[in-house]
Parts: sequence; C-alpha cells; structure tokens
Amino acid sequence: METKENVMFTRIALLLIVVIGALGFAGVAVGQDRVHNYFNDTALKVKATDNAAQKREILSKDLSDMTKAIDKVKSAPLTSEQDDINLDRIKATLQEKSDELAGINGFDRVPDDQLNAFSTYIVQDMEQADTTVTISLVVLLLIIIIVILVA
Repeated sequence: METKENVMFTRIALLLIVVIGALGFAGVAVGQDRVHNYFNDTALKVKATDNAAQKREILSKDLSDMTKAIDKVKSAPLTSEQDDINLDRIKATLQEKSDELAGINGFDRVPDDQLNAFSTYIVQDMEQADTTVTISLVVLLLIIIIVILVA
C-alpha cells in the first residue's frame, strides 16, 4: 500500500515532467520565432533600401552571419550527431541562397529589381525548413546568441 508521501511525490514528478515538456516545446517555438524574426528584419531592411547594392550587402551580410553562427554552434560540444546533420542542411540552404544572390556555383544572379522578392523568399524558405529540419532547443538558442553577438 502506497503512503500519502509516495502518492504526492508521484504527482509532483508527473507534473514536473509535463511542465518541462511544455516549456521545452514553447522554448523551441520561441527560438524558431527569433530566427524567423532575424530574417524578417533582414527583409524589412532590404525593402526599406532603394539602392540595389545596399540591398545585396544587407542580404549577403545576414546570410553570412547566420552561416558563421551555425559553424560556431557545430563546433560546440553540446550538439548531437542529429543536430550536426540538421545544421548542415540549414547551412547548405543558406549557402544556396548566398550563391543565388551572387550568381555563382551554377546560379543565375538575382536581378536588382527582384531583391525585395528574394528577401521574402528567404523568410518563407526558412519557415518551411522548420517543418523538415528540427534542431534541439539548446542549439537553437546558441545560434540566436551567436548571431546577436556577431551582428
């Protein structure tokens, strides 16, 4: 027969598990929102600029900063093997966007008059990547911190 203390301990343990699970899920959502906001802010800066060279510079810098952040996070001991695989996918996507922007590695250069649309495309593509690529909360938070420090 269980004592009152054992029943109470079991209830508290179950409650903690539920709370930690809910907070972890909310943390990943908040982290993903921060990454989306980063690229959304980039798109807003691009659209607020009239000069095509400045638009390219903004896009190139922010894509490069995110790639550098991913490289730093990958070298951290906190990343799992699955995180490394998923970070490589994200990095490859960012590299493709950077190559397309510059018109290298088999990509046609994004025309000046389509830079606003390209910045929106990057935001949408990163949002869609969330449905296929999942990284841990710790890794996501590290990326956000590093991007803030690099920028």
